[in-house]
Amino acid sequence: MTFAVVRVQSRRGSDLMDLETFARRAGVHPELVRRLVRLGLLEPTRDTRGQLVFAPNQLVALARIERLRAGACLNYAAIGLVVDLLDRIAELEATLRRSHQEMPARPSETRPTGGRPWTRTG
Repeated sequence: MTFAVVRVQSRRGSDLMDLETFARRAGVHPELVRRLVRLGLLEPTRDTRGQLVFAPNQLVALARIERLRAGACLNYAAIGLVVDLLDRIAELEATLRRSHQEMPARPSETRPTGGRPWTRTG
């Protein structure tokens, strides 16, 4: 099993990609990109002509989708739910971390989540 490594470089004014460029950089067929947009898994915007354009962070989102598809054997409809849950967990962990930083720590206090976070934060 192989995974795509995505490097996102932002250049002001030229960072938006049309559908074909986005698909080529992601290494997928444009029809798959259209399908992911229809499912709400990718969030493009539209240019002045009404064509889909993608920000560089959508390459990261697509790589995450493909990792879940290959690694967890999920269909694309299920991936939407999993991505939403993972994002919500990351939000809750960040909120919990912030609230613990604001409160004075007690030496006997253990981490309430039970261990290391299983999502990347930071």
